[in-house]
Amino acid sequence: MAELSVVGGGVIGLSVAWRASARGHRVTVYDPEPGRGASWLAGGMLAPVTEAWPGEEDVLTLGEASLRRWPDFARDLAEEGVDPGLSPHGTLVVALDSADAGNLEMLAAYLTELGREVEQLTGRESRRAEPGLAGSVRSGLLVPGDLAVDNRKLLCALRHACDAHGVEFRQETVTDLGGLGDVVLAAGAWTGRLHPALDGAVRPLKGEILRLRPRRGCLPPPTRTVRAMVEGRPIYLVPREDGQLVLGATQYEAGFDETVTVRGVRELLEGAERVFPGLTEYELVETAAGLRAASVDTMPFIGELGEGVFAATGHHRNGLLMAPVTADAAVAWLDGAPLPDEVAAATPSRRSEERV
Repeated sequence: MAELSVVGGGVIGLSVAWRASARGHRVTVYDPEPGRGASWLAGGMLAPVTEAWPGEEDVLTLGEASLRRWPDFARDLAEEGVDPGLSPHGTLVVALDSADAGNLEMLAAYLTELGREVEQLTGRESRRAEPGLAGSVRSGLLVPGDLAVDNRKLLCALRHACDAHGVEFRQETVTDLGGLGDVVLAAGAWTGRLHPALDGAVRPLKGEILRLRPRRGCLPPPTRTVRAMVEGRPIYLVPREDGQLVLGATQYEAGFDETVTVRGVRELLEGAERVFPGLTEYELVETAAGLRAASVDTMPFIGELGEGVFAATGHHRNGLLMAPVTADAAVAWLDGAPLPDEVAAATPSRRSEERV
């Protein structure tokens, strides 16, 4: 069996390492803090449908292909010894004004045209589904097929599975791929610095998240993921089994800055209060910022870069969602087998084709 070096120990790198080591390959993961980074701060939404928009059909197709893999992926992980906390409760997208309501109607029509299951709700029906929603919610879109996962349970489960299959971890920052043998590049926002083919193609996109916990007497968190646009800014609220609520997400260009800003926290809390007013009495447990690996066209880079180097990066908001299909593609490459058909549009060679 082949020896593999995985550069990056986030959800993509750990998923590749687990799947490859489970097939008998010798795997070494290089990361100064495996299991941390952007993956540790993710909301955990597995929601390709509610992320979809006209013009991004290839991203939707890839996301749905990975979503279909998620139940087996989670079951296999649980059988390794740690349950990753997969939730089947779906997503509710809500509109607060007429413009948002119009956008929801457009999204519903688009998804219906593609054959996706959605249910349009009035404001009253939305509040019946989630009683804590604000009275100002005008309409909603229920997407029952979306899933969510507890990102931190997932990372712990992946690390446990990797350890069980003998994956070696080196807490080092890789700056040169020489001497590493076969390599999967999964270093997130930093990947563009490690290979010339990705230089300028993957960049950091900063996002801040908050974790909240209801205090005694507070209204409980929603039962499913709730998403909204508030004055043009996306807001999501993702409940956890332990009672906490993950609130995100700001998104802006800030280079490799990972500091939490007052503006970011204020925008999140003000936006979330308009969607779910009861959370103003919650305890603020954690504030943090992470760097998503954004590609130039929202599609990740999944495929061979050159002899012995495979790209698994640029997943933007969809790293957790696309971990199963990305891992399958990397292991297929390592085994000399055809890559899944769904990753064809994510080939890194599209960059050179665009330049022609």
